Amino acid sequence: MNDITIAQALTKVFATPAPAYLPFKAGVKWPSRALPAGTCDCHFHIFEPTPQGTPAYPFAEPRSYTPTPASLGDYRTMINALGIERAVLVHPSVYGSDHSSFEHWLTVCGSWMRGVAVAKPDTPLADIERWHRLGARGTRCNALFDGGVPEDAIPRIVDRVRAFGWHLQVLMNVNRDPRQVIDLAALGVPLVVDHCGHVPASEALDSPGFNNLLALVREGRAWVKLSGLYRLTPQRTRFSDAEPLVEALMRANMAQLVWGSDWPHPAIAPPMVDDGDLVQTLLDACSDEELQQILVDNPTRLYWSD
Repeated sequence: MNDITIAQALTKVFATPAPAYLPFKAGVKWPSRALPAGTCDCHFHIFEPTPQGTPAYPFAEPRSYTPTPASLGDYRTMINALGIERAVLVHPSVYGSDHSSFEHWLTVCGSWMRGVAVAKPDTPLADIERWHRLGARGTRCNALFDGGVPEDAIPRIVDRVRAFGWHLQVLMNVNRDPRQVIDLAALGVPLVVDHCGHVPASEALDSPGFNNLLALVREGRAWVKLSGLYRLTPQRTRFSDAEPLVEALMRANMAQLVWGSDWPHPAIAPPMVDDGDLVQTLLDACSDEELQQILVDNPTRLYWSD
């Protein structure tokens, strides 16, 4: 596979006391075959820098990581190279409740972008209504890292967004409390679980939490993002450790799966992953018909159906 030069990754760390992490790779590998028309990346972030290299939008305190710069232009270059046409911007925890960047990018890119916001129990309904008009279709609850919400606040958040038809997206290790994912699925809005449930690949298939998630997917009661495999294993290419998890989810219910790059891959241990490898891993696992469902049809149902 040949390398496509994207944009030179910025290596200057944002000035902040929190730990800083790797920049994304400046090149991606060519996939072995083309992605279907309308392919959607259902999970990415933007950390836009100013020309001076400082954050264009302020970071929150406390936060669990500090990202290196990753601009919209860098992201567009990457997805254009890989053949990705649509995307879902996920508001990251490092911005806290400040959705200034989220609103800006949905306003500028609304023709091809949808969003997942981070609502709180006291978020004004006017804010949620405005985010909905801009293209937000869900709210994310971080139940894993600093800056997240307490578990008992999640039902109140769901009540806040229910009238807008939003889904609840959760960042959680589904095996930390195996019953929790079942309880979340019973809240009465669609449930979307990040990063295959965030259970280490070596433990997932034998874990009660992951098996509860599989059951929910099988019953059509939960969605799963096939994303962040490098968060479940130390592998950085091919991800053979995580293949059994992906295969189990695909066997459970193809109609409840979407894919996300998790670009620019913040807060991971080195080495940095290659986005072309992430796409190739999905290509290796799927037939053309399965790719169409995961990359095009399912995202349309979840994010573009009003």
